[in-house]
Parts: sequence; C-alpha cells; structure tokens
Amino acid sequence: PLPIRDHPTPRRRSPPRSPVPGPRSPQPSLPDPPPAGLAGASLPPRGAMPAAAPTPKAVVHQRFGAKARYTVEEVREAVGGCPGLAPQTRTVYRCALDLPGLSVATPGTFLRKKDAEQAAAQIALDKLGIQPTSNIPSTPEEAWDELIARVSGFFIDENFPSSSHPLVGHLCVTLRRTGDLIGRIPLSAIAACDVKVNTLCKVIDPNAEFDPYLVFSLIYNAAKQSPGVSISDNNFWIQSQKPYSSEAVDLALERWSGMSDPVEVEAILIPHALEDEPKTVKINLRDNEHYMGYVAAKLPLSDSSHVLVSRTIGKASSEIRLYFAAPKPPNVGVVSDVSKDVLAFHRDGSINCQVNKRASYISGQTIYGDALLANAGYTRRDSELHAEDVNLCTYYRILLGKLPDGNHKMSRDSILAAELPFVYSRFSWKGPPPRELLFSFCRHQRLSEPHFAVSRALSGVLRSAASSEESGAAAKCVENQNNDVKIDKENPDMFKCEVRICSRKQEILLEYSAADTWSKESDAIQNSALKVLIWFNNHFKQLNKNTDKLSLSECMDGFKIHPNIFLQEFAMCLSVYGKTVVSDSEICSAVGPLSMDTSKKQLESTATLTCVEGPDSGVFPSHGSLACISYTASLVMKDKAKTYLLESLNEFEFEIGTGAVSNQLESCVTQLSVNQTALFVAELPPRNLILAAASEFSREISNISRENCFLEFSVKVLQVTEPLEDRMEKALFSPPLSKQRVEFAVRHINELHATTLVDFGCGSGSLLDSLLEHPTTLEKLVGVDISRKGLTRAAKSLHQKLSKKSLMQTTVPSAVLYDGSITNYDSRLYGFDIGTCLEVIEHVEEDQASLFGNVVLSSFRPTVLIVSTPNYEYNPILQRSAMPNKDDEAGENAGPCKFRNHDHKFEWTRAQFQCWATDLAVKHNYSIEFSGVGGSGEEPGYASQIAVFRRMVRNQEPMCLDEDQDQPYEILWEWPNMSIPV
Repeated sequence: PLPIRDHPTPRRRSPPRSPVPGPRSPQPSLPDPPPAGLAGASLPPRGAMPAAAPTPKAVVHQRFGAKARYTVEEVREAVGGCPGLAPQTRTVYRCALDLPGLSVATPGTFLRKKDAEQAAAQIALDKLGIQPTSNIPSTPEEAWDELIARVSGFFIDENFPSSSHPLVGHLCVTLRRTGDLIGRIPLSAIAACDVKVNTLCKVIDPNAEFDPYLVFSLIYNAAKQSPGVSISDNNFWIQSQKPYSSEAVDLALERWSGMSDPVEVEAILIPHALEDEPKTVKINLRDNEHYMGYVAAKLPLSDSSHVLVSRTIGKASSEIRLYFAAPKPPNVGVVSDVSKDVLAFHRDGSINCQVNKRASYISGQTIYGDALLANAGYTRRDSELHAEDVNLCTYYRILLGKLPDGNHKMSRDSILAAELPFVYSRFSWKGPPPRELLFSFCRHQRLSEPHFAVSRALSGVLRSAASSEESGAAAKCVENQNNDVKIDKENPDMFKCEVRICSRKQEILLEYSAADTWSKESDAIQNSALKVLIWFNNHFKQLNKNTDKLSLSECMDGFKIHPNIFLQEFAMCLSVYGKTVVSDSEICSAVGPLSMDTSKKQLESTATLTCVEGPDSGVFPSHGSLACISYTASLVMKDKAKTYLLESLNEFEFEIGTGAVSNQLESCVTQLSVNQTALFVAELPPRNLILAAASEFSREISNISRENCFLEFSVKVLQVTEPLEDRMEKALFSPPLSKQRVEFAVRHINELHATTLVDFGCGSGSLLDSLLEHPTTLEKLVGVDISRKGLTRAAKSLHQKLSKKSLMQTTVPSAVLYDGSITNYDSRLYGFDIGTCLEVIEHVEEDQASLFGNVVLSSFRPTVLIVSTPNYEYNPILQRSAMPNKDDEAGENAGPCKFRNHDHKFEWTRAQFQCWATDLAVKHNYSIEFSGVGGSGEEPGYASQIAVFRRMVRNQEPMCLDEDQDQPYEILWEWPNMSIPV
C-alpha cells in the first residue's frame, strides 16, 4: 500500500491571493492544529505534474456545455481493390457541430468517431478565435491559493445554491434541516463532487491521486484559511458563515427536489480483514436526510463528517465509490518553515489504522478499515439523489476488470465463454484491440502507460520456417503521432515492435522484444501488446499459489522481467490473493482464486454432447472459420432442484482455432453443423467468474457449495463463414484455388491411370470429397489425419456421397479414413499410385515438414507424390484483394505481408520450397518438377506452388515389414464396411 503522510496546517507570512471578493477572516501567525484524527496538508517539493492542454471538444464543452450538439454521420468509402473485383469499402465518419450562432462540419472523413468530433470542435474554435489553454495551475503554490479560493467560493457566493453543481445537492438536503446542522455538509462531500478540487490537490501533492485521506487533509486546511467559511473544531462539518439569500435557497430547493419516496439500495461491505467475506447490506434512503448519514451508520460512525470518500470506480459516469472512516493519527506535526517561494511541511506521528487491501486494490487508492462500496451521489445530470444497487456481481466485475483478460470478457458480454485469443487478426478480432486492453490493464494496476517502440527491418528479409534472423538494426527513430510509439522511418519493409511496462516512477518491470515481423505498423503493435497481455494472464493464474512458489524468470521467449520491481508493483495484488487458497469443496467465498490453479489437471478439450437436435446441414466450422453461435450458460444443482441462468447471448462470433473461447465450447461448436443445437456439461469455472456472471443471483450463489452444482451450456450454430485465406482466394481466383488444386490432382490421376490414392493430412476430406465428383480411374481412396473431429466430418460427407453413388449403380471406389500422424509410417499404405499433401506442410514446424518428406519418400514410396504450399511472394497481391479494415490507412496495404493464416508455422518463397523439394528428391531417388495454380506463373510466381515427385525405380520389391509394429494407424471409418462414426 502507498504510505499515508500526515502534514500540519500551512502558515502563511502574507495573506494568500484569492480571486473571490469580500472580507477575509484574520489569519493567525500560526494556524490552530486540526482536530484530533485529521492530519494536515502538505506541499511537496517542486516538480509538480505538468498542466495538460484540454482537447478542442473539452474547450467547447467548457464554453457552451449542453448547447454544443454533435451530429456524426457514418459513410462507406471506397478504398484499394483489385482489377476485375468489386470495389472494396470501409466505414468512415464525418461530423457536424452546431453552436449558438455557428455551425461547422468537417470537410473530410475520419476512421474514428472521436477524431471526427475533435476535428469539428477544432474548426469551431478556429472560427471563434478561441485558443485552448490549460486552466490548471503549474506550481503547488498557485494551486494552493486556488484551492483556498475555490473552497471559499462554494460558501461566500450567494448565488452558488442556484447553480447545477453537484455539491448543491448535498447542501439542499442540509438546508431542509432544523437546528445546528442546518446548512452543514461533510467536508468529504467537496472531494466527492468537485473534480477541480481533486485536480488542484494533485498539483499540490501528486500523492493525492492515490490517497483520499491526503485530499481530505488538504481540503480541511484550505477551508481553515478560506474567507466566509466555518469549519467545526470537533467534527469535520463545513458551512457558510453567512446565510444564503432566500431567493437562491428557493431556487436550489426547487431544482433539487429531493426524493419523493424512501428508497432501499444494496451496497457491499468490504471488511479490512481478508478472512472476512464481503457481504451485501441494505441502505434505506429517506427524504430530508443526507445519504452519507446512512452510510456512516453502516460503518459504523457517529456522523457523516467522519466519512472519507474514494474517487469513482469504473466508468466516469458512475457514482460507485468506497466510503470509509477517517483514520486517527496519534500526533499531528507542526509547520517547520514557510517562505514566499517554498512551503515545506513535516509531520510527527503515524496512522494507526489497518489498510483495507481489497478495497485499496479495486480503487487504486489507499483505503483504511472497513469500507462500503455504494452507488449513490449527486450529479449535474439529475435533480435528485442518484442511487442504484451494488451487489456481489458488481464487486466481482470490478475485480474482473483488473485482470489482463477481464475487459475483453466484459466487452464481449461473455464472462464464462470468451477467452483472450492468442492470435490477433484485424479481420476477425472482436472487442477492444490488444493495445487498448493493455493500456486499460496498466491503468487499473497503477502502472505507467505501456511504451511501444516500432522499427523496420531491412528490405528483403523474409521470415521462414520457425524463425528468421532479423538482420540490420533499425535506423534513427522519430516520434509518431502517438507519443507512446516510436517508428523507424528508414528501410520501409517489415515492422517489429518492442514493449516496455514501467511503474509510476518509470522503473522498468517488463520488457518484450518480438521476434516476428509484420507488414503493418499497427499489426506489429497489436500483436506485441497481445503477447504481453497473454504473459500477464498466465502470471495471474499463479496468484492463488503461495507467493514463494511464484515463478519470475528474468529472460524467456523475448521477455525480460525485473523481478524486484515487478513484485513491488504487484505487492497489493499478491497480498490480496497470494495467501488465499480455497478448496473446491468450499462455498463461493469472497476472495476466491483469480483463476484455476495451474497445478491442476488441464481441462479436457473434448466436450461430450447430449440432446443434439436439428438436421445435419453439412456445413461445419473448421480451423480459421468464423463461427456465429447462440448460447446459454446455466449453473444447475446436481439434484436438478434449481437452475440459475448465468449468461445468454443470441449472437456470438469468434474464429475457430484462436483460443477465443474455452476448449470445451470450441469442441462443441466444431461437432455441430449450421442450425444444430446441443447441450454439454463444462468444467466449473473459477468462483470469481461465476459470481461476476451471476447478476441478481450473486448473493444466493455465493452460499452454494461447488460440489453441489455443475455448469451446463446450450449451444446453437447459427452461421459459419469461411476462413480469411479461403475468402481471399475466392475473391481473386475463378475457380477458387482449392478447386484448381483438385483439378491439378485429377489431371495427374488420369495421366497415370492411378487406381489408389492416399491424401496425407486430409482434414475434413475436401479433396477426397471433390474427387468423387470427377470421373477418374481410382478404385481406392484413403485419408490420413491426426484430427478425429476432421475425420468424423470427412466420414459423414464421404458416406453420404458414396451412398448416393451406390444407389445409382455407378462405379463406387472403396474408402478408408485413418487416425494417425503423417510422420509415422503405416505398412498398409505402402506403394500407392498417388500420394497427395495439399496445403498441409505449412501447418507444422519446418523440421516436421522435412520429417514427413523423408518418411513418405523412403517408406510409403508412392509412385507419384504431389505437394502444394503457399507461395510467400504472392501474399501482397492477396492482401490487397482483402477487405481493408476500417482502422487501416489507405496506403498501408503495400509491401510484404504476414502469413495467410495465423496457424501457418512458415511460408516459403519459391527458392526455399524448391530447395526443400530438390534435396528430398535427390536423397530418395525421385525426379522432381515444379508447377502451381493461381496466377500466370510469371513474377511473383503462382499463388500456390506445387512439387510433383515421380519415383524413378518402378519395379522395386516391397519392403519386408512387421505388420504388428508398422500399422500404428487406427481405422476410423471404412466404406462399405463401417457406419458413420459418432
């Protein structure tokens, strides 16, 4: 926790400057010390935060408020495109701004709405001749004077009660009182209502950003020096020394109407002791009573003047805050020195009060003792008290938002199903992009903003196989438009990115240097940000272990960790979660582990489906495709006595194979065709996720034992969109590349009069299925793949087509599907006429591709082997044909690009592929010829490059093999002897 410092009241040698007119209370040479329980305010050494100039939109709001009306128009704009294809478009925005006596509009369009609005605001300011300037004092001394003047202005301005300032809401409740408390408001109400006061406190002492008690102290001491203000010596009430005018009071009471009926709201009491669970409490709010009085009673305190208030938690428009008791230091220091230029203070004593670690963690401020999390307060938007429920679901969603993947889950409204994908694609990513998520995570963890340094590699350096050497360091870096990103402006080729995560003191705690290169600056930044998020996510999964077991390797996989700084910055998080170990048999406790213990057995990736409904449409999600589903997730009691609906979405889209959903959910989806529904029981997720999704059931579910319930998903596949690679190929080639590859294979089958064919890496059987539609000499078809899901889909499709052919009494070949690895030899497939391996080798590591080549040519020994793989040099043409992302600049589509599919482990140039194939052919006595499909074959070659291996010794004797040892494959399906596998 941040240390809390107590400071005495400042003494001034001359009256402070004050823009507020009127008489001033006489100032003693040494001000009275604050009452017991309140530490004084401090002015730190020079070096306060720089004053940031407001944005054009902020200046317009300051001048015109609600009279400024923005109208944003969404339009489609043509970009890029390829000859012969339909023009491509993207979404852009233009904005019009109406002000009293002036209307302007942006002449051009913008990729983001907020940029269009800022541009319109800037045009209006230019026409009006208004120059944005900062209204924040630049020195602590100026801020101190302005703080005194601002506090005084709330009480000496007779017209203040008729304003719309939220503090008037507090004041009006007290004006309805009788007796001594009439017109008195708690001192902390000023901190809760006035942003400017908090900003001034941060200029005076930057630690005020994290310390509500320090803000409270500064306001107290400023109030002691404010003219026209009376502050209690025994309690922390503040009021005007003179009564407000009756006209202003009448206007205030008319505007702030008060509550028509009593309201009961829920709040969460967070005990400071970690062993005590947060619990729901009820607050009854009544008219003519200040709501902070009811808050004080729950803490419990004698009155609301002793209540401290945190800043808002969550959205800026929210009034969710933490309320807690002001701590009581044993001693208060005295002023040591005051001069015109420097105000220096010290304190003697310390605060005797325990820090509430959970409350401090979720608020980012230092909170003491028991705290109440409540959503109540006065705003400029409302004419009465704003009050809403805060339940356990709210509390756990706040906690979830501090996790590396929490904001991604909540942005998708899918806490239980969505996961942080391990791959970023501009075309399929859903929700805020990784860079934005990383910024949000750093803010929630009280870290500095992440720093990105982007550089370009030398022209002509291409990534091949598992990794490539990045030769030639980047040249001179210059600042980009975003201050957090540096870009190398020389060698306009491939981008790479480095990321640094620092503490607030700019101490480096994590560095990441990406080995990959990207054709777009934005892709390099987003992918690097995602890698850092994934690292944090994996680390957070260890937080429910004992602290001494946490692993922080200094260097690994491009990461360099600074353990001491890292543990120091995450000390609060570790103190909250590191020592809390809850067994699965316990109830859903208040803290609970942040995630599943990584020491536990990994989740079973295959979902067992029940209640499958709907006809088989034949359209299944496959790797790289976009699946759109509807689903519900329910917590079901094992005795079926009750079911709690936790999560439900009518449409949820994700890319298969990117880790965007849980393993079991993806397994379920890939077993269903479009319009089919099914149920499956999922592994019970961590407690914090269940309670974050529980909504109105959170209080009831918090008392349920995990042993007595299970999580059930109901899923329906609504739509399947082909993988991006297939869509790009279809957009550019007619017929599509997949069909051209089939036609290429058919020509060689008929030329050879082949009767047997084995497809290595057959997947879902697309080649085998297509061959049945062409007249060939084939009598036996065999497919081999390691994916049982793909083989099951292949069996369904082949069984259906072969059944139709059989009924038509046409020639029907036999067919077998084997479950096995193509790098393992099986004697049953020795000496086939033709072997095919189309667009497969790039999905494995390069050494595995070489192993396959050696095994198939030395052991399987087909007469002809056809191998195809993407031509890396053709990628820029495919990229230009793809639908541009709305966040991309028009000129960014040029230059080399990344792989066609995120699952590709490598993509080869023509020279690399020919070298690989030639070496294999020479080694195993095969001839080799090169061809391809897609394009004319001229520069940069074919889109899909093909090598045709021909065995040079045809009458070779079969190998003597041990059938028991050389038949590792399992028959999954066989025609006509076996039914479709389930």
